[in-house]
Amino acid sequence: MNKSLQILLVSVFFSITGFGQQTASLDLKNPFLEMKIRKTGPYFGLLRGKHLIAEFGVEHLWKKVELRDAINHALNAGFNYNFKYNILGYDMGYWIKPHRFALTYGASAVFRTDFDNHVFGVAPVVGFKFWLLHLQTGYHFLANRPSRDFQTNTFFVSLRIGLANERKVDWRVGEKSGKFRI
Repeated sequence: MNKSLQILLVSVFFSITGFGQQTASLDLKNPFLEMKIRKTGPYFGLLRGKHLIAEFGVEHLWKKVELRDAINHALNAGFNYNFKYNILGYDMGYWIKPHRFALTYGASAVFRTDFDNHVFGVAPVVGFKFWLLHLQTGYHFLANRPSRDFQTNTFFVSLRIGLANERKVDWRVGEKSGKFRI
């Protein structure tokens, strides 16, 4: 092959591969309908394992709703109390629901005390959220558990009812957009 044909073939090859790296004119990252919802409010629940424990807290939820896809994120902080064994607990957690009909995945940092001994740990959780209810299950990995007499749950199931008392909605349909609070 002569030198000019080689240069022509190389330039055509690089122009085709370079063109293949460009995005299409149809932008799929800009959906026709998009809503962003932020909700804040208290939750009440029961945590059941070896012991039945009442829990209370607050949760802040970010929800992104599109025609094709939806994603939820939430931060929560709360406390629980075992009345029978006088153990107080604090939890701070995060969970994500990556699709419209999917499980929730998350983790919590936990602190438990019987007012003499203190225990720290983490709890990975998996659950299902539908409307106001959030059912989760997980395991408390406790770092410095003093003895077997420290009566707290390790494996647990939690059912929470979340009540959003403040909502902010940002929406966009095509080129029009708006904001409102509920």
